[in-house]
Amino acid sequence: MTRRVSANISLTLDGRFHGAGGPGDLAAIIPYATTEVARNHLARLHEGATTAVLGRLNAEGFLGFWPSVASDDNADPRDRGYAKWLVDTEKVVLSSTLTDAPWPRARIVNAPTADVVTELKATGTGDILVNNSTTVIKALLQADLLDRLYLMITPEIAGGGARLFDDGLPATKWKLSLHDTGDLGEMATVYDRVR
Repeated sequence: MTRRVSANISLTLDGRFHGAGGPGDLAAIIPYATTEVARNHLARLHEGATTAVLGRLNAEGFLGFWPSVASDDNADPRDRGYAKWLVDTEKVVLSSTLTDAPWPRARIVNAPTADVVTELKATGTGDILVNNSTTVIKALLQADLLDRLYLMITPEIAGGGARLFDDGLPATKWKLSLHDTGDLGEMATVYDRVR
């Protein structure tokens, strides 16, 4: 049995993962990151996953933040659960610039994303989760290697910034497996690839 490859990302109504100000412009996403729907979504997405695949920038950001949440008794239990999973799980960091992993249970791989994930799918057990690393997600969409998409849709139009779904992706069909709407209008959705 091959491993399922999942990806998680938050998007605005116009499909942007950040605003016109660049990667740090998350004004249309951050207000929805700690809602009940978002936290339940976070708790759900790592269930069954035994490997995290991250790009270098996300690895640096995530692994600079989440380990402190894992040991914070005052943190929301869902946040702490995700943080502990991230700290304890195998992490594959795709990078052409790092040579040594500065984090425990992490290894650096300098190879094409599709090749790395194809190899991971053929070995080991448990799901593979790509969490918010857009360059990795885009490469896997292009190679049609994603089996599940966890999307948080925020009720804002950013009006500028990078989009996840670029022109030129292969046509694919997806089934809505879960849909949850929050009080602020945010939506947690899970789509499974129909093959």
